Amino acid sequence: MDLRKLKTLIDLVSESNVSELEITEAEGKVRIVKGGGAAPQYVYQTAPQAAALVAGAPVAASAAPEVPASVAPATDTGHATKSPMVGTFYRAASPGAKAFVEVGDAVKEGQTLCIIEAMKILNEIEADKSGTVRKILAENGQAVEYGQPLFIID
Repeated sequence: MDLRKLKTLIDLVSESNVSELEITEAEGKVRIVKGGGAAPQYVYQTAPQAAALVAGAPVAASAAPEVPASVAPATDTGHATKSPMVGTFYRAASPGAKAFVEVGDAVKEGQTLCIIEAMKILNEIEADKSGTVRKILAENGQAVEYGQPLFIID
């Protein structure tokens, strides 16, 4: 399903009294659920992998959604490397492979930290700062949102 069609469906659910909408097509299944007063959430499952993509706000082509400050724990004082997109977080290149980084590893700017799968495309996420990985904030296989902190680097 293309993003324009998905955005149109999200807008329709937002503006109507419908609280939940589910559509199944050959290439996947979309389920849009509107919470009380919040922006609608959507789940997109592809037919072969049944991978889920969950987001708290609709994806807009021209502007990225704002992320609340409460997403990052107040106790973390290092540099937060954040997700540049909505997708599924993976610590390694393939199941059973060694993770790109572990807590305590020294990393250099530009070094691959993880992979985020979005729309069946694997995107390598690189360190935007050199330092030591102090904390990994996402679990392997977890859905992540735009701007969500993934790593704390000192």
